[in-house]
Amino acid sequence: MSGLLALLDDVAGIAKVAAASVDDVIGQAAKSGAKAAGAVIDDAAVTPKYLQGFAAERELPVIWRIAKGSLRNKLLFLLPVGLALSAFAPWMIPPLLMLGGAYLCFEGAEKVAHVMGWGGHGHEDYPGKEEVIEDPAQLEEQKAQGAIKTDFILSAEIMTIALAAIPESNFWFEAATLAAVAVMITAAVYGAVAIIVKADDVGLAMAARGRLSATRAVGRGIVKVMPHFMTVLTVVGTAAMLWVGGSIIVHALAEMGWHGPEDIIYGVGKAVGGALNSGFAEWLTKAGIDGVLGLGLGMLLIPVGEKVVTPVWRSVTGVFAR
Repeated sequence: MSGLLALLDDVAGIAKVAAASVDDVIGQAAKSGAKAAGAVIDDAAVTPKYLQGFAAERELPVIWRIAKGSLRNKLLFLLPVGLALSAFAPWMIPPLLMLGGAYLCFEGAEKVAHVMGWGGHGHEDYPGKEEVIEDPAQLEEQKAQGAIKTDFILSAEIMTIALAAIPESNFWFEAATLAAVAVMITAAVYGAVAIIVKADDVGLAMAARGRLSATRAVGRGIVKVMPHFMTVLTVVGTAAMLWVGGSIIVHALAEMGWHGPEDIIYGVGKAVGGALNSGFAEWLTKAGIDGVLGLGLGMLLIPVGEKVVTPVWRSVTGVFAR
């Protein structure tokens, strides 16, 4: 009997350790995922455009298909590469972070340039874009594959940022944390996309078939608010891209030995926060400086991205597509 009690006590101890490990993984995954806020918001803002033109009953199946492709991108391709880099070439992570940060800056600056009428149409205007596909199945296939390809770039940024945010630890903890980041972010992004895309349909149904006048009024309100919500989401996503992109560049430079920009931004943020006795003011100052730096760098990268990187990327993907 005493042996059985001892065994049960050991099992309980192991269970506590396992539960603590799971808590550690989930907690670290949440912290690491938060570092990728810019890419996550951009992902949620970009994906709904791939669902334009579909019948309402096909929207959720297409979202599910894209979500599965996103999870496959993260777990089957990006996670093993990230773990290999962490184990065998950790020196490559800061340069890769800088590439990811530069891409975020470019994307954010291009959106700003487009709104200001300064160009920035590299992703939107190209030969063959206006080709009309009338077969619904072919259209669905093309748009789903396009969304999954775009997701691969954003997922690569997310996983690289998350990997860099994980404190030095053992292989299995890093693997479990990255897997948790992949699942949590995919669920959050495509769950949000599903809600955004179906909100209009829900609002229309409530407005047309609601039994109470209040229900119908709420439905009409949802229909009216959603276009404005999408605009706000785009603005927030752009600001987040520039802020996160700029902060990634600054932090990666510090990781590579140049601490000057990070120290200056930290000092200015502390000074403003101290003067106003506000931690939020300190954060906002740092984020604002990072965002301005991100916008400046992105503006410089627009000609490079549109004249060099984008044509090369389309040529390469075109070759593989054939």
